[in-house]
Amino acid sequence: MIPRFQSLFFRSERTYGENSRKLVTRTRVSMDEEDSFEDASGESTPLSAVADAFEELSAMVKSKGCNFDLRLKPFCDACSLVSVLFNSLGIAFKFAELEYVSKVSDLADASKGYGTLNNILDFDVKHDTVRIQGSLSRKLRRVRQGLDLIRALFQNFLSSRDCCLREAASIAYAKTCAPYHTWAVRTAVSAGMYALPTREQLLLRLNESDESAEKEMQRYIDASLPIIQYIDKLYTSRNINLDW
Repeated sequence: MIPRFQSLFFRSERTYGENSRKLVTRTRVSMDEEDSFEDASGESTPLSAVADAFEELSAMVKSKGCNFDLRLKPFCDACSLVSVLFNSLGIAFKFAELEYVSKVSDLADASKGYGTLNNILDFDVKHDTVRIQGSLSRKLRRVRQGLDLIRALFQNFLSSRDCCLREAASIAYAKTCAPYHTWAVRTAVSAGMYALPTREQLLLRLNESDESAEKEMQRYIDASLPIIQYIDKLYTSRNINLDW
């Protein structure tokens, strides 16, 4: 079933390939400039860099309150780092990585013109394009789901050291993304779960130990939730339900 899973997303990979390369290049340049990632002997890892970025966003949202107008650029900068986490999960979440990277890249490109997350929603509400395929409001919604998928996966992963990654990922996907995907995608994802790395392999890819991973994953869980809730409020405050 794995070959079928790979072929299902072959078209998507070609479609999103250019955006993916562009975002990864941008992310790598940013990481090089800020020395975010170091070798195994250094203090920073991909996971800690993500946690750091979302703690900064979370602190801004908490200090400014629900009326804070979060700017797109720092939001996209933080979100771009999460693509590394999707990549570490391998082929099972390739579909999520491709879609996520593409949507973050599009939002980053729009940051100069729109400035803030609020402006995106205001524009689409005015033109009645919130749910239209290709709208920035729809892309923001999909990025939010990607952030929540990783948050839920980490939460399940930390629930027990006996919890395998496949179980953690399956539960997280079923809760956060499956309700919005077609039967074909859900079936392919289910098959791909068998290709997930083991718990030990994931920690190795992230350059973490059990102890350090627990610390950094919990930091991301705590920091990403206020951002996810903030994005949800952007929609609900405009009487847009979240069942899409």
